[in-house]
Amino acid sequence: MHMNDSGYCYSFPAVRGIQAGRPFYIATCPLRIVPKIFSYNEDDVPPELRAQRTLNKTRIPDMVKYLLDNPKDYVFSALTASVGTSISFEEIGEAPNLGILQIPMDAQILINDGQHRRKAIEEALRENPDLGQDNLPVLFFVDEGLTRSQQMFADLNKYAVKPSTSLGTLYDHRDESSELARYLAMEIEPFIGFTEMEKSNVSPKSNKLFTLSAIKQATKALLSKGPRDGFSEEEQRLSIEYWKAVTKYIPDWQMMLNKKVSPSQLRQEFIHAHGVGLQALGIVGKQLLSEHPNDWESRLKPLQSIDWRKANPDWVKRTMNHGRISKSTTSILLTSNALKLKLGLALTPDEKTLEKQL
Repeated sequence: MHMNDSGYCYSFPAVRGIQAGRPFYIATCPLRIVPKIFSYNEDDVPPELRAQRTLNKTRIPDMVKYLLDNPKDYVFSALTASVGTSISFEEIGEAPNLGILQIPMDAQILINDGQHRRKAIEEALRENPDLGQDNLPVLFFVDEGLTRSQQMFADLNKYAVKPSTSLGTLYDHRDESSELARYLAMEIEPFIGFTEMEKSNVSPKSNKLFTLSAIKQATKALLSKGPRDGFSEEEQRLSIEYWKAVTKYIPDWQMMLNKKVSPSQLRQEFIHAHGVGLQALGIVGKQLLSEHPNDWESRLKPLQSIDWRKANPDWVKRTMNHGRISKSTTSILLTSNALKLKLGLALTPDEKTLEKQL
């Protein structure tokens, strides 16, 4: 901390750059300073005078847990902030744009992007002060008033697109159900070679059958797992055996594996070639495994004789909506109900109520 004409300053090593004719600075800021320097009190400021969205409190606990659980391998991206006062930049040595950025301690600093990260850092530091030694990159713009700050928020967030659930599943190495879905997709028939790893739906001409996210959801249904639950080795083994057994009793999948029919032909005609069919099979499997732990596999045999065509009137009222496959929860449950009845399984009271609505 240094004095300048107006009092104390925070000093950060920084790089200066120019964007659209205005200077900006990329600084490294110790985490322990982050809560102090970026004041954020949304109660004082009505939305039209704010430059960012209100804090969504529900997001914070997960982010705090992430920091505390992974102190050695977390990653937080840069904060973007606007500084409302004059700041000074002292160049160091020969390099024209390397130097020390000095920001008065009483400066008004608005976070344009990253107020949830700021709050999570504040809370995580209370439990693990050692995190305070780490650094966070901060991108400082010199504030030119509220209109510019609000425009920056709009611009920064306008082109951010949430990744598809399949891509999220593919790249998430912390989530066990994603781990299991990746394993199934890469090692187990009928998924191996027929899984769309990136997109959240399969395009009509694609040579893939299921999305990675559909495999994940169906397997979670099979093992009745919530969003954050883990899996035992026994459960993983069961899921592998189950999907292999189902494949044995769906002749169309066999034909596809033997290159006699293409995945896109299957998807055009049959509901078992869609996520809703896969998830329904997962729900049915959950009941089979719990009620018939010793002979569940042989009880799958009636699957062979099911008419899986979309044109089958039974599916038209359960699985389809105006001629298209419906992904709604109700459609999935009605589809699994039909499969349960075919396999001689009893319906739960809720499932019976749903049947009455048909």
